Amino acid sequence: MGDITELQGRRDKVLGAGAPLFYSKPLHLVRGEGVSLFDAAGRRYTDMYNNVASVGHCHPHVVEAISRQVATLNVHSRYLHEGIVEYSERLTERHHDGIECAILTCSGTEANEVALLMARQATKGRGIVCTNAAYHGNSAAVGALTRCSATMTTKAAEVRAVSFPDTYRFVGDDACSYYLEELDQTIQSFRRDSIPFAGMLVCSIFANEGLPTVPEEYLSKAAAMVHAAGGLLICDEVQSGLCRTGKWWGYQDMGVLPDIVTMGKPIGAGVPLAGVAASRELVEKFRSETRYFNTFAASPLQAAAGNAVLDIIENEGIQSSVQAVGGKLLDELQKIEPHFEQMGDVRGVGLFIGIEWVLDRTTREPDVEGARRVVEKLKDKGFLISHAGAHRNMLKIRPPLVFQHTDSEAFLAAFNETLREIYG
Repeated sequence: MGDITELQGRRDKVLGAGAPLFYSKPLHLVRGEGVSLFDAAGRRYTDMYNNVASVGHCHPHVVEAISRQVATLNVHSRYLHEGIVEYSERLTERHHDGIECAILTCSGTEANEVALLMARQATKGRGIVCTNAAYHGNSAAVGALTRCSATMTTKAAEVRAVSFPDTYRFVGDDACSYYLEELDQTIQSFRRDSIPFAGMLVCSIFANEGLPTVPEEYLSKAAAMVHAAGGLLICDEVQSGLCRTGKWWGYQDMGVLPDIVTMGKPIGAGVPLAGVAASRELVEKFRSETRYFNTFAASPLQAAAGNAVLDIIENEGIQSSVQAVGGKLLDELQKIEPHFEQMGDVRGVGLFIGIEWVLDRTTREPDVEGARRVVEKLKDKGFLISHAGAHRNMLKIRPPLVFQHTDSEAFLAAFNETLREIYG
């Protein structure tokens, strides 16, 4: 622990005290392989949280591809390069037919900035709707969505929030109609305040909101409402995309066809790679009006990493594995649920599972401290998860896509043991 304390002290001096760290006793990681992470003492942990190394830490195919490319050529995008074109073709082909072109960026934040500008250019509007517990990045423009809430809205506000759809905490008879009515009123508020409407930006599966069980048809009906008002639907696939749910994209699970899609985190397996995809008309209008360029985006190195990730997903049966392993893990966790009052709701899709931690099932009061204790105890047992969501009380389980049944079984044993030790 002395070495960790010394390293953290040095970190605070050079990065500034307050730079985020997981866990009360931070981990000093030195190596990763597959679903495993290793600390400086050589202890192995099962990674059940990181979405960057989506195809596993240090996958040999990714390592070889980026090593070969960086040893050959890496320049900006103002030159022709086969790899960049091939990757963009492969990426757009995995979306619905209306998605034809891509703009590569270096982060999800940047991708969402581009998407907002694209929507505003196309519609000549300014008003954007997001949810009241969204996270789409941390720049000034995108951060406005992250910090937005209904109580903060003024008549001049160009970003306005609606309640995220959540059947678990909704009290009433028709959750879908309730949330859609709020969306309609929010869209109309722009008109009343003489702010032209541009669109709605949401994470397809509402991941940051806590992965709620969304009313059936909510997002498809919301899209129709947005289109009727002259806006565009932007789906943020940074967390839900690239087979995280068992399908290529989270919007496929929600039965909706977005106008603009943003991507990030998992698509580069650790290489800073993100992107925006839309119709040719939208992309070419954006390019003609902005002359957008990024020195490090659409590079041969990015393309090598992105192509390697797509290779692995297609050649190693990742989609079917995510469906099978994730489905089994969810089933087993739901079997445990009745035995512990604190497990208010277990939900998820593919290898993205959330467990709402509550003080009791009657009041459903969020238990943030209880969730934190479970996370810390599991870390001590060698399993890394986190807690997140609108109330910070959701256990967030999101392992690499190469997570297998044997990994799941080991986690379930540790999870059961953890709950017995804490709650008896």
